[in-house]
Amino acid sequence: MSEELETLSEDLYDDGEDTMKDRYFTFRIGNEEYGIEIMYVIEVIGIQKITEVPDMPVFVKGVINLRGQVIPVMDVRVRFGMEEQAYNERTCIVVVTIKDSAIGLVVDMVSDVIDIPEKDVDPPPKISRKPGSRFIKGLGKIDNQVKILLDVQRLLYDEELEQVSSITD
Repeated sequence: MSEELETLSEDLYDDGEDTMKDRYFTFRIGNEEYGIEIMYVIEVIGIQKITEVPDMPVFVKGVINLRGQVIPVMDVRVRFGMEEQAYNERTCIVVVTIKDSAIGLVVDMVSDVIDIPEKDVDPPPKISRKPGSRFIKGLGKIDNQVKILLDVQRLLYDEELEQVSSITD
C-alpha cells in the first residue's frame, strides 16, 4: 500500500504548470471512479486517526495532524449522500487545496494519475438531482470508461469552508 502511495506521489508533480493541464488524480468511492484536477492535490496519505471536532457538518470527520499542520478532514462518501463505510487499509486521505485552505478528502481507494484531454471531457448531465451532482465538473471519457470529474473548489460552500477553516485558525 505505501509503495502505491509513493508511486502516486511521484506521479503527482512533474516540472512546470503545463504538465498539469488535463491531468487528473483519480480515486474510487464505492463502484465509481472520480477525478480531480492534479493542480489541487497537495499530498496523499494513508488513513490515520482523525480527531473529532464538535459542531461540524456531518461529512466533516474532524482533523488530522500532518507534520504539525492541523488539517480538517471530510468524508467524500458522506458529502455525496452515500452510506458511511468503515475505513480499511485501502482508505486514503487526499490533501487538496480548496480556496487557499488545505482540506483532507477521505476516499475509498486511490487509483492513478491520468491524462484526459479537454476534447474528451463532456459537460455533466443536467437531469441529475443527486446531492453530489453540483460537484461534477464533467465526464471524462478514457479507454471506453467514464470518469466523473469533480470541481474540487465546489466541494464546500463558502459558509462551510469558513466553518471548517475556523478549526485551524
